[in-house]
Amino acid sequence: MSASLFTPLTIRGLTLKNRITVSPMCMYSSEDGFANDFHLVHLGSRAVGGAGLIIVEATAVAPEGRITPDDLGIWKEEHLPGLQRITTFLKQYGAAAGIQLAHAGRKASTNSPWKPTGVVPAHEGGWQTVAPSAVPFHAGQPAPTELDQAGIDKVIADFRAATRRALAAGFQVIEVHAAHGYLLHEFLSPLSNARTDAYGGSFENRIRLLLQVVDATRAEWPADYPLLVRISATDWTEGGWTVEESVALARALQEKGVDLIDCSTGGNVPTAQIPVGPGYQVEFAERVKKEAGILTGAVGIITNAAQAEAIIASGQADLVLLAREMLRDPHFPLHAAQELGVDVAWPDQYARAKRHK
Repeated sequence: MSASLFTPLTIRGLTLKNRITVSPMCMYSSEDGFANDFHLVHLGSRAVGGAGLIIVEATAVAPEGRITPDDLGIWKEEHLPGLQRITTFLKQYGAAAGIQLAHAGRKASTNSPWKPTGVVPAHEGGWQTVAPSAVPFHAGQPAPTELDQAGIDKVIADFRAATRRALAAGFQVIEVHAAHGYLLHEFLSPLSNARTDAYGGSFENRIRLLLQVVDATRAEWPADYPLLVRISATDWTEGGWTVEESVALARALQEKGVDLIDCSTGGNVPTAQIPVGPGYQVEFAERVKKEAGILTGAVGIITNAAQAEAIIASGQADLVLLAREMLRDPHFPLHAAQELGVDVAWPDQYARAKRHK
């Protein structure tokens, strides 16, 4: 039996063996940005489990771009050996190796989720955040510094340098993080961008920085390697970023050499009312795909094989990106194949556990 979920997908010169992607998930388990044994085992187990593409968590392009002091980083050459261990292992077990390049903007310098909530104070290693405008994410938080032109130029240069390092580390896919209220999303949304210069106001101005980052990234990235962008397709808040703007942005990104839009939502407004439920964001991937004519990825409470298969088979999206379900079941792809009646190869070391009907 065949299933759409297990059909290969070729993007530029890279063929993914199936449509199941491990979504980038912050593990908050790094020190000074370095990948360690936890990251190798965590990500490697998902490769053994059969995922077609594994995207390493939001990886900071600069120290000030970390969400927390415990985030992964790629802002210096010394980070590369740890990342190279991961990419080598992922590819050995048939998974494409991706990395999400990120800058947290005004949502930086916060504590990891299991630590006391709030901003990390300077005496505990916190730092001054930056943003398009001096508007904090939460009322009562210290205001971020509004980026001047030199600061904007540094952001672009940081993404460019991080792209070069990602290539040297053996990654085959880059995803630029422009979602969830982090820096590039902050520029997109009128709710966080109050600028009056060339980076604020009109739609064309608000998308300018993201397009410049994509230009810098694409210039350093091989022509036969895919480039993805994750967006929040809506702010779920009146006066914020909209799905109509997401479609227009997707068209502009495609012209810049972006191959797939990873469609998430929200994250820029702490009071947004989001109707969370199974597959609640899939409609945005479907709309962007159909109206912009670009490949899309669907994410958000995709938890079982039948649901994932329906998304791909119906043409709503080209990839499904699983997060929490992959935490619950690192071998979701192998189990999904059996549930859908598809015969896929298991790692030799695990083959004795494969159920034969």
